[in-house]
Amino acid sequence: MKKIKGNIPEIMTDLRKDTIHVPNVIRDCTGIKIFGKRIKSICYSTDISIIRNIDADAVIAVYPFTPHPTITKCIIEAADIPVFSGVGGGLTQGNRSVNMSMFAEANGSLGVVVNAPTSKETIVDISQMIDIPIIGTITSEFTDVKEKIEAGVKILNVSGGKDTAKIVRLIREDYPEFPIMATGGPTDVSILETIEAGANAITYTPPTNGELFSHKMDIYREKEKLDFE
Repeated sequence: MKKIKGNIPEIMTDLRKDTIHVPNVIRDCTGIKIFGKRIKSICYSTDISIIRNIDADAVIAVYPFTPHPTITKCIIEAADIPVFSGVGGGLTQGNRSVNMSMFAEANGSLGVVVNAPTSKETIVDISQMIDIPIIGTITSEFTDVKEKIEAGVKILNVSGGKDTAKIVRLIREDYPEFPIMATGGPTDVSILETIEAGANAITYTPPTNGELFSHKMDIYREKEKLDFE
């Protein structure tokens, strides 16, 4: 059957016209299908006002503090898209990470994210207690990817700064079909490089509230100036 192409109908209101749009180039990746949901673009933020006003497919909610149930619960409740919740693995290990994972699943997380230093023992313990995928963070080419996969990680989350595309490419040599999400960087060129290296989904860092407000204030000032004249 011939595929019919046409314009995509879009519904928008004046109150939602400031929605943050993820870069269109992200749509070039294959995506990762989790429980029937196809995820291509993933918003990297814990700011619920950003999460409520971005057109990403999902949210990766990790932050540089000890994971806390209150934060996890608030983000999941505020989001209208799937959430991957951080459950520690650095300072937070063992039972606390396991308990946070169970809490995240019970509250509706689509997956849990463990930090790069997470021990294989903790990953094994988590995998035995939850029925949502464990996402293992990879920060450098020296991370033991095989150990993480064998322990129970189902998706790799590559966050290697300027070396991200290189790391993805190295992983793809040994694991040509394993699901990989990765940071794409600030430009379409860097995002496309990461996709071409083998990333199935891209994590995107949106502008901060401060940056967005600064732009809006400039618009308000210009309007006031024109009204005055």
